Amino acid sequence: VQLVESGGGSVQAGGSLRLSCATSGYTYKTICMAWFRQSRGKEREVVASICSDGTTTYADSVQGRFTISRDDAKNSLYLQMDSLKPEDTRKYYCAADIWVIPGARHRDWEYKFWGQGTQVAVSS
Repeated sequence: VQLVESGGGSVQAGGSLRLSCATSGYTYKTICMAWFRQSRGKEREVVASICSDGTTTYADSVQGRFTISRDDAKNSLYLQMDSLKPEDTRKYYCAADIWVIPGARHRDWEYKFWGQGTQVAVSS
């Protein structure tokens, strides 16, 4: 299974970016996917998750500004990021696993497959 992120870049505060995560080699019937982010020297934190049962979760810090979505036909995961703030500056990672129970979708160790990350920089 391979996950490849794209769409990162530099933007001014208040701007928008759309991250994409292309998935290949995944043959299981169910899937949970998530976006995590991390600053150098700090712990990785969940941004949002989405599973094949249609449920989504968001971190409080991005609720109302970010939207996670999937396109099964394209085997892709997306993160639409609006109203970006300087504190959103992180490296963003795509993660996936066959299934993650609802109460555990914020835990990075619950996800087996990871991409290499894409950098997002928001200037004030």
